[in-house]
Amino acid sequence: MKSPNILLTGTPGVGKTTLGKELAEKCDLAYVNVGDLAKEGNLYEGFDEEYNCPILDEDRVVDELEDRMCEGGVIVDYHGCDFFPERWFHIVFVLRTDNSILYERLESRGYNKKKLQDNIQCEIFQTIYEEAAESYQQDIVHQLPSNTPEDMERNLDQITQWIQQWRIDHN
Repeated sequence: MKSPNILLTGTPGVGKTTLGKELAEKCDLAYVNVGDLAKEGNLYEGFDEEYNCPILDEDRVVDELEDRMCEGGVIVDYHGCDFFPERWFHIVFVLRTDNSILYERLESRGYNKKKLQDNIQCEIFQTIYEEAAESYQQDIVHQLPSNTPEDMERNLDQITQWIQQWRIDHN
């Protein structure tokens, strides 16, 4: 494996996609947005009327990604993480955003009231971070602030340095 596999996770609206795409380009890694992958492959098992969104077929997503993940050099972007095999990732970054900023981001996406409230609650209670901490070894799970463009730049630089060091250590 020439490059590490990285999981970017966090509540919807924290900046995973923006960071993931920039990181992939800067570090020559493959980028997989699980939502887009599911859409392209119709990897769903139903539709959630309450949240007005499709229900991901997690087993099919894992099957779809397995070969790519074994090759390495993949950034996976998704708001959930407990269904991915632990062996896939060398590091996990949970992006965190202040509630007032997150609220505005999700509102601008047109989230309905329930979906908006539940996602804000998810962020308040650190649900995704706890899910990551329970699913992966503690030493590979890191929280990063994602409130401002400066946070984004700092995260990009920090993760880029980590990738460069990983490549030195493993090749």
